[in-house]
Amino acid sequence: MDSATLCRLLGSWTETGTNLCDRLAEALVELITSGALRDGAVLPSQRELATALGVARGTVAAAYEILESREHLRSYPGSGSRVRRHGIDPTASLDGRLASFTRNFTPVLDFSSGALPALPMVSEAIARLDQDEIAKDLVTDGYHPSGLPRLRAAIAARYAADGLPTDEQQILVTSGSQQAVWLVSQVFLGHGDDVIVEDPTYRGALEAFSAVGARMTTIPMTADGLDVAHLARTLKTRRPRLLYCQPTGHNPTGVSMPATARRELAALADRQGLLTVEDGSNADLMLADRRTGPFLAGIGPSGRVLSIGTTSKLFWGGLRIGWIRGDAPIIARLTEAKKAVDLASAVLEQLIAADLITRAAEARGQRASSLREHLATAEQVVGRLRPAWKWTSPAGGTGLWIDTGEDAVAFVERARRRGVRIVPGPAFSAYGAFRHFLRLPIWHPCAELEDALDRLHQ
Repeated sequence: MDSATLCRLLGSWTETGTNLCDRLAEALVELITSGALRDGAVLPSQRELATALGVARGTVAAAYEILESREHLRSYPGSGSRVRRHGIDPTASLDGRLASFTRNFTPVLDFSSGALPALPMVSEAIARLDQDEIAKDLVTDGYHPSGLPRLRAAIAARYAADGLPTDEQQILVTSGSQQAVWLVSQVFLGHGDDVIVEDPTYRGALEAFSAVGARMTTIPMTADGLDVAHLARTLKTRRPRLLYCQPTGHNPTGVSMPATARRELAALADRQGLLTVEDGSNADLMLADRRTGPFLAGIGPSGRVLSIGTTSKLFWGGLRIGWIRGDAPIIARLTEAKKAVDLASAVLEQLIAADLITRAAEARGQRASSLREHLATAEQVVGRLRPAWKWTSPAGGTGLWIDTGEDAVAFVERARRRGVRIVPGPAFSAYGAFRHFLRLPIWHPCAELEDALDRLHQ
């Protein structure tokens, strides 16, 4: 395990305890007993972890000694220190990718998530819930494995309005886009299967692919999105099961592929018969108030494209409604997998989502206007307070992908101790790359951003 991943899992380990080595040891024990660290995992060297955490090497050495004395760790000369886990404690807390969503404390300034507050129209839709519509469903069992028909029709109509003719039978409603990615990985990938991902990419997808034991092959990003020429060279020697990409509003870079590059990508995937997942979760957050380029699913004859979308980015993260669009036979297969997990998504949330999706164009305009203002402010503040940092203005999304010019993992650890939480670049890479980068959300109030950056100067 690299130090960047371990630092992210450790979270704010300095907040409790008596001294640094004891605190670090207890935090590591928590990760081991909760199952976050697998049995046999090799921890970073003492020097590497000490550098990343910004502590003395002796602190890490003492913590490792404590773990070894408790038989949670075994050191092998020349092979490092390996985790020894004695079962999983179901009462232990588990921390991971979205630490701010799972920890029991609230950091003073949390910049770890790009999720936006709800639009006012969300509360309006909740208040407007149709009691007659609810009553119709109350006399049934309430299970709609593929999704509420009204919502599936609304999603299909939205795709059609965006230029991709769609039938409601091509839609599977999921509990957020994260579940959509997870279902695809569970159904189409197995241990040792090869999946192509962008580098960097959405960290939730990396987790889903890792969970099934897939091997990830990375394709670098360019100013125009995924490097299609690099992908073409890769496909000459590899036969992956799946390609995962984000052509519009890429997370975390904010890049959107031009139409020409999309057509090249779609044609290449079609020639190879490559199942392609087009994650459009950020596609509604374009700063130009419109999509850039066509859907991959709408280019060429191939039916082997799955499109993922969500209400969480455009309307509100608390509205856990996402979906997958694909050919009906594939959707039926994915529906069976979803039934084994949660039977169906919540009816009331689906009714709210069905109402809101009819106002998607209005919502996009509101988000675009707000994000443009926040971006201008964030770039001005960061440029003034951190003049050495470099970034490219995003075409969409909610964050800046910043090259700090220094070890961002150590920087983030120092920030955490000053009450600021930020996510470093390696979290977005299958192999821990982008160690100098971090992702900084832009939507926070100007005063909060200035406060956070001021603290980091101390």
